[in-house]
Amino acid sequence: MSPDRTPVIVGIGLSDYPKAPHLTHYGHQAQAMKRALDDCGLAKDAIDGFMTVGQNGAMLDDVSTMSEFLGIKHRWAEGQQVGGSASENFVDHASTVIRSGYCDTVLITYGSDLRSCKHRMLGLTGEGRLEGPRGWEIPYGASIVSNYALTARRHMHEFGTTPEQLAEIAVSTRLHAANNPMALNRGPLTIDDVVNAPRISDPLGRWDCCVISDGGGAVIVTTAERARDLKQKPIYVLGAGSALTHWNMSQMPDFTNSGAAIAGPRAFAQAGVSPDDIDTAQIYDSFTITVLLLLEGLGFCKRGEGGAFVADGKLRPGGALPVNTDGGGLSSSHPGMRGIFLLIESVLQLRGQALGRQVPDARLALACGSGGMLSCISAVILGKERP
Repeated sequence: MSPDRTPVIVGIGLSDYPKAPHLTHYGHQAQAMKRALDDCGLAKDAIDGFMTVGQNGAMLDDVSTMSEFLGIKHRWAEGQQVGGSASENFVDHASTVIRSGYCDTVLITYGSDLRSCKHRMLGLTGEGRLEGPRGWEIPYGASIVSNYALTARRHMHEFGTTPEQLAEIAVSTRLHAANNPMALNRGPLTIDDVVNAPRISDPLGRWDCCVISDGGGAVIVTTAERARDLKQKPIYVLGAGSALTHWNMSQMPDFTNSGAAIAGPRAFAQAGVSPDDIDTAQIYDSFTITVLLLLEGLGFCKRGEGGAFVADGKLRPGGALPVNTDGGGLSSSHPGMRGIFLLIESVLQLRGQALGRQVPDARLALACGSGGMLSCISAVILGKERP
């Protein structure tokens, strides 16, 4: 019989977060890699595929330099510059190269010292060169926050979405963070707190925006055959999908629709499940509006109905769809690109290892990353059982 090359996640590791002034972005990835190897019981020389995102976006030299630093001897190496969706995209690609036999065990890493080295926060204030579409945005005050504020305001205009509905996303995330001792912000947060907070870029206020942290992670993907000899029960990669609809905000086709409407159906079709089957979702939350738009695009509710969908507490602990159970980017950690945290939390939930924030009997989890200005969306569906 041929070996079972079904792709599975067998090892996960988080570096010290949300504050780690003792670590560079190299140190975050090294620490996370070691913890992921210890988690599953693999030796480093078993890794023959490597995928990573650099501190400020992955260029080829980032991949080469990081693999050299970590001591990875790879047959397959890959870097991307699609922001917060890169790790989910990597799982999709790792599954393909494993199924096809290009390599057997892929290490995916990300790490950032964004909080401790704030001078590296490139692009947050709209600084940089003005070639191409950026020349039509930055001179008019465009920044990451203001770009997302445009989508929030448009959603409010078209569908009647309210600040209170967006605030519910921040509050539900904070309730999850209260159960994560590592989360940066764990204190009480109310709807009124969010609505009445100082505006960062109207209509988004302080608590509609993600925290800034240090941190990183590592995920190891291998074959179901190899997983038989390892420490952890495998978590199966059931489906994945990605979509890149634009990069610059001025080129976004529709401010109330994202590539999740393409990536989500692809992932669900491949997995053979529907949104109603998902027990917990880890959804990129750079801003509250990000979650709302991704929920709609993924098919958890119809377009324009995201506000009503979240308003009754569905996303909270014990709700019908617990979202961002580690506290998310809004309350726990956001080191610049948070996609790998979504994967790791999904695996912890499916293993039953999420401690005080465990979703009972979780069998299917979705991780959806968002990169750029809602530009590149990647969704991965993970399962406790084989397809």
